[in-house]
Amino acid sequence: MSDSSPLPPARLHPEAELARDALSTPLLSRAARLARWASSDTRVDAGGGLAEEQLPAAAELLGLTGDDAAAWASEAWRVAVDTGLVEIVDENEGTVAAGEELALLTGGAPQDVLGVWQTALETVLADASVPDLDDLVEAMDEGGQIDFSSLDWDPDAEADFLDGVLGNLYLLTLNDEGPGDRPVPLPALAASMIVPNDMGEPTNDVLEQVSDAMMRLDDQFRLLEPVGLVEYQPVDEALMADADDEPAAPVDDTDVSRYGMVRLTPLGLYGLRARLLEAGFTAPAVGDLADKGADALLDGTSTFPPGAAQAETEQWLDRREPLAAAQELLAASRGGDAGAPLRRLRCQQALSLVGAEAEPALRAVLDDPELGGLARVWLTERGAADVPPPSEAMIFWLTVDTVAAQLAAEGNSEELTGLVEGLAQQHSGFFAAAWRVDHPATADVLEAMGRLHPDKKIAKEARKAAFKARSQQGG
Repeated sequence: MSDSSPLPPARLHPEAELARDALSTPLLSRAARLARWASSDTRVDAGGGLAEEQLPAAAELLGLTGDDAAAWASEAWRVAVDTGLVEIVDENEGTVAAGEELALLTGGAPQDVLGVWQTALETVLADASVPDLDDLVEAMDEGGQIDFSSLDWDPDAEADFLDGVLGNLYLLTLNDEGPGDRPVPLPALAASMIVPNDMGEPTNDVLEQVSDAMMRLDDQFRLLEPVGLVEYQPVDEALMADADDEPAAPVDDTDVSRYGMVRLTPLGLYGLRARLLEAGFTAPAVGDLADKGADALLDGTSTFPPGAAQAETEQWLDRREPLAAAQELLAASRGGDAGAPLRRLRCQQALSLVGAEAEPALRAVLDDPELGGLARVWLTERGAADVPPPSEAMIFWLTVDTVAAQLAAEGNSEELTGLVEGLAQQHSGFFAAAWRVDHPATADVLEAMGRLHPDKKIAKEARKAAFKARSQQGG
């Protein structure tokens, strides 16, 4: 991802709902319980961790059992300290007290709660990039010190890898045509970081790297689930193929879920967007444009996927009276610049969501050379009476404007190819007349039609018409 390219907009849940989700996550709720349990008798070690002799009591308080109970209690305590739910009063004596942030969980605004949760998330993400305990033990020298050079571990590279995986998961969640709320197979997510886009059949070496990445991610997502970032179905341990604990490749699509499935939660979507914004990415959210003018709405949604564009537009319309909204949209869609056709397409799509109260605004622009065709379409679709027929010049202008908008929105898509074929088929003399259309995009549209039309003869006609249009425009 480039930090200069805007990402698709995130559809976030209301902050009050997200704050409730944050409070109910296992890790933050455990941290809060430990913070309320802590007293002047609670002792911590030199690093601020809960003293070893107090871990059993902490685990019992949290209802944790099994071999990992002490580890999970220790993790919850670390989160409590890092988030400010617990304050180290005296480092020398190792005494603690409830922190100022603890009151925010019950008396703060949703944003306050989410701020505490975001700090907890950062703690867990940092832990997820650290080698597991077994590797650390193996790397200890005779003096009990960890020899990091023997781990083949680059902390920056590990953090970047996990950030990249989460970035891909974020994109897949936002993509209108992607998984959305559906879980993503862990092999696909690992492969997205390892396999080059232009690679056909992956080599054995690449497949081995994907397998290694899957196992790293399996460990990391197990850590990230309790903080509420993801919902995760771990790799089925029965699939471990050899002593190195690497899973064999999936046999077919029916068993892929056994190799791990991960889904970003609504809270996780909020958290990753906040991290992306902090890192300098342009990461919009649906609703960002609701209080802005129609010009910002039409320009801002020009790069949105269709579903997100409609959701954004609906929020914008909900805050305005239909007639005033229609008038503002029409005024903002005028222009002869390169972005104007797409603005008018977004305007048309927005107006399709407006009721009959907007009719006066559409009738007011019937004679407008740029908006008259759009207005006639809107009025006719609603069965309005006394809609004047468009002139031939207006029909051709609207056609060029529509194709220019589709080019800007979709590029050379199959839908646009179908539109081009239909236009040439319906109007036998289309190109003979189209090159004369007084529209800034006429030559570009005709060139695109020549490029897209599968019939070589018709494509040649389109290219000739584009040449005439350029000559008429003086270049």
